[in-house]
Amino acid sequence: MAPSPRMKCPFCSSRETKVVDKRDADDGAQTRRRRECPSCLQRFTTYERAETHSLMIVKKDGRRQEFDRAKLRGSIQKACAKRPISSQTIERMVDQIEAELRRRDVLEVSSAVVGDLVMEKLRALDHVAYIRFASVYRAFADLSSFERELAKLLNKTETGSAT
Repeated sequence: MAPSPRMKCPFCSSRETKVVDKRDADDGAQTRRRRECPSCLQRFTTYERAETHSLMIVKKDGRRQEFDRAKLRGSIQKACAKRPISSQTIERMVDQIEAELRRRDVLEVSSAVVGDLVMEKLRALDHVAYIRFASVYRAFADLSSFERELAKLLNKTETGSAT
């Protein structure tokens, strides 16, 4: 494939890189390109996704903030710390949550909707990560409210509605 002068090598800063492999990722929502720098021979991966309308998150106090994938990924990564969950799984979860929010075809979404989607995904993925996220998201006032949430999780597990 031809050199691409628009992508700078992250290793040596050369402006000449070439695409050695290109694939659609995430059901065609983004394009993955494997690149090589002819100067230093290092390889790296880039991702391209379509620019979409701005999605605003409405916080509990009424403030509005632009949707931030990195912030969402960070909160999920914290909940999944030291758990057997790959970065790819977390990235896929972020993609699914963002896609769900954008499918709603609205310009503003409450932070509660985002939190509920994260909790739903984590509940199905890993109970420890779910409880970690819930403890911050729900801001348990006392031990009994934490115990109630844990009991709900255990009840759903026993009835077979969670993994």
